[in-house]
Amino acid sequence: MKVIGYIRVSTKSQGESGLGLKAQTEYLERAAQQNGWELVTTYIDSGVSGSIALEDRPEGGKAFQHAKVEGLEIVVAKLDRLSRDVEHIAGLMKRVKFRVCTMPHATPFELHLFAALAEQERAFIRARTKEALASLQSNADGGDEEALQKVANRAEYLSYGRTAANREKAQAAISQRVSSFHASIEPHLQACLYKGVSTLAGVADCLNAKRVTTSRGGEWSPIQVSRAMKALNLSF
Repeated sequence: MKVIGYIRVSTKSQGESGLGLKAQTEYLERAAQQNGWELVTTYIDSGVSGSIALEDRPEGGKAFQHAKVEGLEIVVAKLDRLSRDVEHIAGLMKRVKFRVCTMPHATPFELHLFAALAEQERAFIRARTKEALASLQSNADGGDEEALQKVANRAEYLSYGRTAANREKAQAAISQRVSSFHASIEPHLQACLYKGVSTLAGVADCLNAKRVTTSRGGEWSPIQVSRAMKALNLSF
């Protein structure tokens, strides 16, 4: 049976699935050998998001038209190489036949079911990531640079479907908020140090006595003082 291979790679998708160009090529070649398929040609989209419809991709559109004109099936390494949207996959099934290397004998119903389950799992992951991001944001209370970096890293997972510009704006807003907070507490920290306080616990007590709160309105702890002083380049 003659088939058409299709490969999609992008920086984001490779990080999530571990399927780069070489890996997908090996999947296609192995599946063709095991199932007696003849790969007529392989279309490759590089740097293309899975959220874009197959027909609208540079090479995906060619693969789609080739399959329709010659009545061939499209073969992909994994289902998400075709699309991450269950509705789009369901629509594709009505217009062109395709197979997945990891489950070459799956029926259209089974493929639709797998697509729905994958979409649900991504929704669960996004929900869990939001919770983790909220927790990390709380830990960034005192301006901890490590915590802030973790927030930025987690934010990448929440940026699915957003533009790079929007991600940069979100991260810039976080940095600006932390910088403004540090600027507001610096005079109070300087005053505590000027009084001769020489321990982190002592500075925390000094700030709490002055009723200077953390960015979340709570009391200071030694570790929060350490983070704030480090960010402001202050020392005893």
